[in-house]
Amino acid sequence: MLIIPAIDIRGGRVVRLAQGDFHQETVYHDDPVKVAKRWEGEGARLLHIVDLDGAREGEPVNLELVGKIAAEVAVPIEMGGGVRNLETVRDVLSKGVRRVILGTQACSAPDLVKEACQEFGERVAIGIDVKDGLVAVRGWTRLISKEAVALAKEMESLGVRTIIFTDVRRDGMLTGPGVKSLEELLQATNVSIIASGGISSLEDVRRLKRLEKDGLEGIIIGKALYEGRIELGEAIAIAERG
Repeated sequence: MLIIPAIDIRGGRVVRLAQGDFHQETVYHDDPVKVAKRWEGEGARLLHIVDLDGAREGEPVNLELVGKIAAEVAVPIEMGGGVRNLETVRDVLSKGVRRVILGTQACSAPDLVKEACQEFGERVAIGIDVKDGLVAVRGWTRLISKEAVALAKEMESLGVRTIIFTDVRRDGMLTGPGVKSLEELLQATNVSIIASGGISSLEDVRRLKRLEKDGLEGIIIGKALYEGRIELGEAIAIAERG
């Protein structure tokens, strides 16, 4: 199982939001490239980058910076935030990003998802962000009347192989992961799932490690790393244990 450090970028800086609220922002570093190199040096095998400005604006804003990160580190990168058409998918992947994440468009443009998967296969992932049981879109600013499992099944039928599941209410709150929701998603689909939101301790990593046998590919950790609650090397040791 992968431990995936999160690098959320807003205004060119590494930040974390509480529950996806842009008014509850904590800045952790002014140089995302240095942060990426740090996580690479501590053993990360994949980095999760979100262009928060892009998620809000509807198109990537920090793509040049993400390209610089990709050029400076050897570890692969997955990136989302404002990717809402096929041209942008191609543009993001051309910057050296290994996997692009579609979010809002998964709900409103299934044809795009299908075309992207046909062209790029496993280099396309879907981000399903859930708030109060419903899917959240447009930078988590709006809810739609669709549940995560229903959307996940729909995406699987379109050729999606990886889903990144975020519990918005837990994200940035260090309250622990939503294990029940993850179990439901894993049982309902045959895709790889990456969990995000709420991971606060090594015990949380151990709890989620037990779901690896059900298809949990990895977990994204943000605030707990930046605040020193979890040491990346220790989390990786637990996740990679046989």
